[in-house]
Amino acid sequence: MANKVILLMNLGSPDSTSIKDLKKYLSEFLMDERVVDVPKLLRTILVKGIIVPFRSKGSAEKYKSVWTEEGSPLIVTTNQLAEKVEAYSALPTYVCMRYGKGAPKEVLAQIVKDNPDLEEVVFLPLYPHYAMSSYGTAVSHVKEAYEDLKLSFILKVVSPFYDNAQYITNVAATLKPFLEKKHDHVLFSYHGIPVRHVEKTDTTRSHCFKCENCCEIDNDAHKTCYNHQVKVTTDLVAKELGLSKDKYSVSFQSRLGTDKWLTPSTTDVLKAMPKKGIKDLIVLSPAFVTDCLETLQELHLEEKENFIESGGNDFHVVPCLNADDDWVKTVNSLITDA
Repeated sequence: MANKVILLMNLGSPDSTSIKDLKKYLSEFLMDERVVDVPKLLRTILVKGIIVPFRSKGSAEKYKSVWTEEGSPLIVTTNQLAEKVEAYSALPTYVCMRYGKGAPKEVLAQIVKDNPDLEEVVFLPLYPHYAMSSYGTAVSHVKEAYEDLKLSFILKVVSPFYDNAQYITNVAATLKPFLEKKHDHVLFSYHGIPVRHVEKTDTTRSHCFKCENCCEIDNDAHKTCYNHQVKVTTDLVAKELGLSKDKYSVSFQSRLGTDKWLTPSTTDVLKAMPKKGIKDLIVLSPAFVTDCLETLQELHLEEKENFIESGGNDFHVVPCLNADDDWVKTVNSLITDA
């Protein structure tokens, strides 16, 4: 029993690699109005009538390529992180998921049951950057569960940590050993989002994509601008490692649908690089702190194949922070400073 508890949240995962479980998981994920942000009727037609029926089989095969004996890599690694954070902080540490098993309402109820003298929960969404479809929906979902349960303890939410000095050092440390390998370039590949998501979360309603070089002009909109925040992370990591501007770049992966998304596309960039003389490449994705389908399957397998088939030679993917000891210390710091 404790009066202060840590709650970590990650994306979640299907229960298994069966098509049935993929349909269930994809339906919950894509029916989130902050992910597919169109009117409910249209969202239902798109998700349940088109996307889920046609993508479930392929998604199941992708998950099979990364699934372990213990289960989903994301779930296993997030639980490992929680165990280490609890040991380091001496505070009970729980894990909830935005989609799938481990729903916030169930976990919050368990926290209260386990800790009758509870006064405070510090909630850390495991997303370094703000996006309505990741950090935004995580926070909203936990707050909704908190209010529905009529809980009385203080709920503190850790802000996006895209420019946190310790996080930057952690990411730089994962990349540093790879820089000793033969390479022509470093590609920071971030999860993509639709441009309209950035415009919707612009609190000023007059900055993002409304002026030239909007990410370079200091503005309150940057507090919730994914496009700006990933560029800040990239430049800070590059600065820490002494990378010159011509030796690294940013791209966006994991597109869905035909809407306008942040550019350039990771797939397009990788296919074009060998023709520009970039044949030995290092890729990392700091948007993810835990290795998951997007890193283990999309980058390691699909995008590597795109690069090699286009004339590339070496393709090195940097692992995420996962349950690294120094990352555990950073998580503890983020919790302490909340």
